[in-house]
Amino acid sequence: MQIRDSVVLITGAAQRVGRAVALNLAGQGAHIAFSYLSADEPWAQTMRDLESHGIRVCATQADVTQADQVGNLVERAIQDLGRIDILINNASVWLKKPFMEIAEAEWDAALSINAKGPFLVSQCVARHMQRQGQGLIINMTDLSAFQVWEGYAHHAASKAALVALTKAMALELAPAIRVNAIAPGTVLLPDDASADKRAWAVNRSVLKRVGSPEDVARTVRYLIEEDFATGGVYLVDGGRSLI
Repeated sequence: MQIRDSVVLITGAAQRVGRAVALNLAGQGAHIAFSYLSADEPWAQTMRDLESHGIRVCATQADVTQADQVGNLVERAIQDLGRIDILINNASVWLKKPFMEIAEAEWDAALSINAKGPFLVSQCVARHMQRQGQGLIINMTDLSAFQVWEGYAHHAASKAALVALTKAMALELAPAIRVNAIAPGTVLLPDDASADKRAWAVNRSVLKRVGSPEDVARTVRYLIEEDFATGGVYLVDGGRSLI
């Protein structure tokens, strides 16, 4: 699939990695629809930055855990941009709590946002992709789906579920729709990350450096253009999974 003139829907793309992926694809000539959860997010600035590339942009406030809002998000993207060629399920929540202290509401939030959300959006978009005869879905998971991290049981469970969902969708939606996942390592530290935190991240990479959102964006571009890739989970972690 070519990137130029394709239409990409990215959930949770007002900031951080989702924003970087959106801007990278816009720079390659893709038209971008994206969702944001809160009006407090810098979605308007992201929209202006995307439009500066001369492409068409559609931004919609939506909670991806709510089927009616997902339907509105997809309907508006198609209405404004004509179709959806590529879906990137990027919206996510990162929760930390010792296993014995996780409340039911916290467990539900992790599974709902990180697993149910991609399910709802993918199912809605896939109906459209099946009618048009082709499409690509990329899910953003992370290394917690494969490694044991103390204090992240609910997060890991949700991301492992997303990996399983990726493979199930790849099997059931083929051959018209390809489905893959990307599992980044540390590619974007918080703005207030301490020197010790940065040193820890560097030491956890066999390449001895922190990655960048551009590393994820380049992997997205590869998966768009490589038409024989489906059902895979692509690690972009600087070798962290080896340690």
